Amino acid sequence: MKLTHSFKAPAPAEEVWEALLDPERVAPCLPGASLTSVDGKTFNGEVQVKLGPVRLLYRGSGEFVEIDPVLRRAVLKAAGKDTRGNGTAAAVVTFQVGETVEVETELSVTGRPAQLGRGLIAEVSGRLVDQFAECLAGTLGSVDPDEVAQQQHLRVVPDEPIDLIDTAGVPVLKRVLPIAAAVLAVVLFVVLRRRRQR
Repeated sequence: MKLTHSFKAPAPAEEVWEALLDPERVAPCLPGASLTSVDGKTFNGEVQVKLGPVRLLYRGSGEFVEIDPVLRRAVLKAAGKDTRGNGTAAAVVTFQVGETVEVETELSVTGRPAQLGRGLIAEVSGRLVDQFAECLAGTLGSVDPDEVAQQQHLRVVPDEPIDLIDTAGVPVLKRVLPIAAAVLAVVLFVVLRRRRQR
């Protein structure tokens, strides 16, 4: 599935561009994610996901396959697999930095997260992009190099996995409530009909 997002650059374009090319700098802004290694344009990491009572741990790698410093445009390929073998996730992310940061993602998901459906995945990803942009703005706003350096360390295990249901919030309720209302209406209809037949 194809997802498109954009957010206002929280700092001068060149500064944002350099930050987005540095996995160690932006990893703390990705909910549930942690880096395990970085080697030039490639990196390895983990993403913890919570889907209701189910917790999933994806391990995978990513690589910048295209970097255009003139256009400030880059293409990143990443793929991961659930450690229990319950699904995979792969993405090709293209971003371009100007006054706004334009992000286009070709996403492929299998397993339990795929059950959320295209619409809900789009809404969840939109909220995650908003959270990322807010965190990035705070990171770029730091003027203390030592403080930034302390945030740029590997093998950081996130305190909490990314909760897809909680992140979706209202959108989930919008989908669940109509179904629940329909089920309730059917139950009431059956009950009333039985009473009339007595």
